[in-house]
Amino acid sequence: MKRFYQTASARAEAGGFGVALDGKPMRSPAAKPFLLPTSSLAQAVAAEWQAQGDRIKPASMPLMQLAATAIDRVAEAPQATAANVAGFAATDLLCYRAEVPTSLVERQEQLWQPLVDWARLHYDAPLLVVTGVMPRPQPPEALRAIEAAVAALDPFRLTALASATGAAGSVILGLALLEGRLSGTEVYDLSLLDETYQIERWGVDPEAARRQADLKTEIEAAERFLALLSA
Repeated sequence: MKRFYQTASARAEAGGFGVALDGKPMRSPAAKPFLLPTSSLAQAVAAEWQAQGDRIKPASMPLMQLAATAIDRVAEAPQATAANVAGFAATDLLCYRAEVPTSLVERQEQLWQPLVDWARLHYDAPLLVVTGVMPRPQPPEALRAIEAAVAALDPFRLTALASATGAAGSVILGLALLEGRLSGTEVYDLSLLDETYQIERWGVDPEAARRQADLKTEIEAAERFLALLSA
């Protein structure tokens, strides 16, 4: 889309904070009121719009994309999004460990197990850890505890959690980012622990490197979005 405005700015609105393009209140892609919960987030989204060149590139506006998703999709059906996010607990990345080699097994135990223990203590969610790739049922009480924690979130935080969880392949990592237990960089590194181990042995695959860069961008955007919601 060709740029159609000169200036983008944040402004207080009834019920929240909005973004104006040339002084006119912006609406969401689904034509809903574009209301954000904090001034900091509105200012950051406005900055993304202001930074656009002659043509608007949505991919260069991750905060806008997350905000629009929260307003147009998640707020309309929060239960569905929460169920999808909580569903990662059934086959969470951190709960499936390698059988060999010993060095990878030890690395997973050292770096992943403290987070599994944290989820058990923080959410009362005793998730099982297994070896191999064959799925095993998780305790129903653990799944219910994760689902309750996720379902309690507002649409904006739920949107950020959904993005981080999907990118990391782990709701434990997503929740650790949400709670400030881990940084975005730490979530990214831990989510790619197995791949990093393989890279150390066999080298970098260019296609995999591009995919990893996209995942890092997504996780970092979710981290910034969460920070702006608390600012």
